[in-house]
This record gives sequence, structure tokens and C-alpha cells, in this order.
Amino acid sequence: MKLTITSQRLYSLDALRGFDMFWIIGAEEIFHKMAEITNSPFWNALSVQFIHPAWHGFAFYDLIFPLFLFLAGVATPYSVGKQLEKGVSRKSLLFRVIKRGLILFLLGVIYNNGLEIRPLEEIRFGSVLGRIGMAYMFANIIYLYTKQRGQIIWFCALLLGYWFLLMFNSAPGYPMGDLTMEGNFVSYLDTLIMPGKLYLGIHDPEGWVSTIPAIPTCLLGIFAGNLLKKGAVDKQKTTAVRLVVIGIILIIVAQLWNLVFPINKNLWTSSFTLQCGGISMLLMAVFYYVIDILGHKKWAFFFKVIGMNSILIYMAGGFIDWAYTTSALFKWLGQLVGDPYNAVVLVFCYIAVQWAFLYVLYKKKIFLRV
Repeated sequence: MKLTITSQRLYSLDALRGFDMFWIIGAEEIFHKMAEITNSPFWNALSVQFIHPAWHGFAFYDLIFPLFLFLAGVATPYSVGKQLEKGVSRKSLLFRVIKRGLILFLLGVIYNNGLEIRPLEEIRFGSVLGRIGMAYMFANIIYLYTKQRGQIIWFCALLLGYWFLLMFNSAPGYPMGDLTMEGNFVSYLDTLIMPGKLYLGIHDPEGWVSTIPAIPTCLLGIFAGNLLKKGAVDKQKTTAVRLVVIGIILIIVAQLWNLVFPINKNLWTSSFTLQCGGISMLLMAVFYYVIDILGHKKWAFFFKVIGMNSILIYMAGGFIDWAYTTSALFKWLGQLVGDPYNAVVLVFCYIAVQWAFLYVLYKKKIFLRV
């Protein structure tokens, strides 16, 4: 892990990553607060989209995590692929990929448990960063040692294999193919192989076995990254159209698969992978078209500042009390606005404080890289 000065990057990639992180650093509270204040159908409908479904189902908030993993894949042809083109050996790149995956896994453990000594049974090893690290690592190993056809075969095999794993097995005492939290086979396997504690006791939404279908999420990003890289010169509009077409196809297949294998973030079902992959493709196409093809970059600068230091701002939430800083700096503004909209204003202030922190780092060209 190091702080570096970055070179030329795909602007839309950083902007979309920043857009993704924007919701993680607190923007979803805007909708929750407005729903509480107004109790209107409009704001309530938006608020529900920023709450994870209890089990089966899909909301916009479910997209945030897989979109980040998808974008990690998009970056692969520009990072690992570029190194391959320069003649760096696969063995050397393999070491870097594994190292990055393990560091992200370790950061995930630190984020969940803090920097303190705890008994093993009290440590949670499943984490968002851990899943990103492991899925990124395995997807990049596949990228290093297979061509595009091989990557597509791996993509299909992992999704189908995961489906079969759940459909033809179950936890002891439950019927085959049971997909409840208590009866599904994946959560049961996690209770057997994962040390420490699971987030929900019998289930962890970032469990190790459900990392299997997260690998194809990253592979989809790699596929998109290859399209973007190859079409960067004279086929930009064609590339954007291809991303849109692929995205629509993925969403249609996801909805069909949902009929027999429900979309479920907790289990990261194969239909969930396709649903999120399709939407991610569409978002990448829109950002790429508007920013890199049409050249409208100024509006995206706000998001780029966040996207350039995404891991840093995510980790900072575990060590910096942003709410305390926001209150110290802007409590007076909340008092001027008064109830009930002061809560909404302070959400914007909360985001502004974090963005200002990132902007200072951006101006000094300080970026956290793993």
C-alpha cells in the first residue's frame, strides 16, 4: 500500500467510481431524511431504494457494492494489461495481484474490527473490502492466464456452478435447493469454513463461498475495460453502443433467471450478478459517452475527486468521526435553518466536509493505492 502520484486515467472511470462512493459516504441519507420529514409517496419511494431488501429482491442500494467491483475490473486492462504490453512477466504481475488482494482482505478485517486485539471468535473476517480483494484477485489471475474466450468460459462456469451448488444442496434438515437464510447451502458452508463470527450468526452477506459469483462481476468489468481500451481511438461511439446492448441483454437474462434463481444480494446469486452487471454496463456507457466522447467533464469533477481516493475515504469512516467534525463546523447553519429541514442541510454539510478533505489530497496529488 502506498501513496502515489497518478498518471493519465480514463476520466469516466474515476467519475463513475466517485458517483458510486458518493452514496456510500452518506448521500443516501438525503432521501431518508426527506421521507421522514414529508412522508410523501415520492420521497418514501426513493428512500426505499436506498435500503437493502431483507432477503430476495433488488433495490438501487444493492448496486453500490457490485458496481465498485465491476469498476475494479474495468481498470484491469489499463493497469495489468498495460504492464503486460510493456513486457512485464505474468509471474511478476501475479505476485502483485495476489498481494493487492490480500492487502484489501486485511484492510477489510481492520475496517470491521478496528485496531485492537480480540478473541478469534469475536473477529469478523467477511468484509466488503475482503470480497473486493478476493474477487479482484481471482478475476485478474483468470485475465492473466486466459484470452477473452477463456474468460467468458470462466464467467459462465462460475455462475452456473454456483447455481448448481445452491440448487442441489441445502443445510442439514432442509429440502434440496432451499434458499432461505437458515436453509441455503452457501451460508451453511460459511459456518463450517469461516473462522470468527458471521455478521448474522448463521449468515454473512460477505461470506467466503458467495465470493464465487462475485468473480464474474469483476470479469464483466474486465470485458468492458477491454472494449473501452480497444475502441478508445476511432470506435468510441460504437463501444458505447456495445456496452448498452450488452447491458440490456444481461438485465433481460437476469430477469428470466430470477424466475428460478431469485435476485439476492445476500447470497450474490447468479441472477444478481447479471442484474448488477447489466446496470453497471449501462452506467459505464453513459458516463463514457458524456464525459470521454462528448467531452463534458466539468460536471463530473465533483465525483472524480471522490473516485480518485475511494479506498481512502471508505477506510477513513472507521477512524474519523465525520459527524463530529460536521457538527463542529456547521451546527450554526442547522440552527439557522431550523427544524425539520436542518437535518437535510447537515447531510449536505456532512458530504461537503468529506469532499473538502479529499479535494485537499487531490490538489496535493496524494492518492492511496493498494
